[in-house]
Amino acid sequence: MEPIKVLIVEDDPMVMEINAQFVSKLPGFKLAGKAFNGKEAISLINEEKPNLVLLDFFLPDTNGLTLLQTIRNNHYPVDVILLTANRDPHHVQEIFRAGVVDYIVKPFRFDRFQAALEQYRQTLKKFKENRPFEQADLDALMGVQLKGGTEEYLPKGLNDRTLQQIVQFLKGQAEPLSSEDVAAGIGLARVTVRRYLDYLEKKGDIVMEIQYGSVGRPMNKYRL
Repeated sequence: MEPIKVLIVEDDPMVMEINAQFVSKLPGFKLAGKAFNGKEAISLINEEKPNLVLLDFFLPDTNGLTLLQTIRNNHYPVDVILLTANRDPHHVQEIFRAGVVDYIVKPFRFDRFQAALEQYRQTLKKFKENRPFEQADLDALMGVQLKGGTEEYLPKGLNDRTLQQIVQFLKGQAEPLSSEDVAAGIGLARVTVRRYLDYLEKKGDIVMEIQYGSVGRPMNKYRL
């Protein structure tokens, strides 16, 4: 993926610099601009076409809700995360109705900021795959967790515990692995592991790479 372009809308210069530094710490994200009021924000959205806007509520010439509604009314293809001290229930409800991907209350820690942007990156990645969503995909995007896990959505013959075991094993690997490598690493039959790897690859959760050796047939290897 190309770097995700981020526009920060914040009237406090000190907070602006802190948020800009937070963005710079995260690989895969690029600061597209800084706006200190609503007018500058709209201008930069038109010029820079960011993917994501980090929006404060209290601005000198407008407020975050009004600006968010303007963004939606003009159909700008941009996502918005609120970074604000505003906790008013009415405002929060209206903001969610207008469409935001997250809402972070000031003051916040870097790890909460990082989690929000990483979740946004994963969401954007899913949309760019351009394939029909399964219910489990939508549940993950919406943060829904069922008591029974995702097993009811898995193809017949697969179970959630084994699926998670394979995913966790791949997370700890620095290099792509073949189905034989994964099977040996977790103590399952290669045929069984291959079914799970095929399922994960079709979902877009892992990537299959074809590696060619000096002799013999090419080998499929998998990585997160």
